[in-house]
Amino acid sequence: MPFTPIHMGPGIFIKALLQGSFSLMVFGWTQIIMDIQPLVVLITGDGHLHGFSHTYIGAILLAILSAVTGKYLSQLGLWVLRLRPSATISISWSVVFLSSFIGSFSHVFLDSIMHSDVQPFFPATLSNPMWQIISVSLLHKLCLYSGLVGAAIYYFIRWRNKNA
Repeated sequence: MPFTPIHMGPGIFIKALLQGSFSLMVFGWTQIIMDIQPLVVLITGDGHLHGFSHTYIGAILLAILSAVTGKYLSQLGLWVLRLRPSATISISWSVVFLSSFIGSFSHVFLDSIMHSDVQPFFPATLSNPMWQIISVSLLHKLCLYSGLVGAAIYYFIRWRNKNA
């Protein structure tokens, strides 16, 4: 299903590990961008459900698009939500690109395990060697638990730094 929140679990875990060197907002934006093509296919009934957007070549192109658009959307979001009190909110380009590339590549990887029609290494091969390397149920649990563990780690580090 497009826009599945399950992709955010690993993103939350990565945010906990990298803290300010990773943007969860850009990562999340990348998840949405990645699933626009499948959404269009679901609406129109035309095309390959997990087509070019779910290849690693497509992931590179969509990561760049997500980075360029996500940087400004995230800065605006942080300003609107007042999560960063300063008047000038800036997320560095290195953080933005790292976050979008992790987002797009992890998206292809996770969907490759779950969906038989994903062709991650297109055009080199049409096969999907990652399909069903673990069960969908286990994949969902790993994503959920990684998010829960990541949230706990993130808030523990913030608490420790605040009280240090």
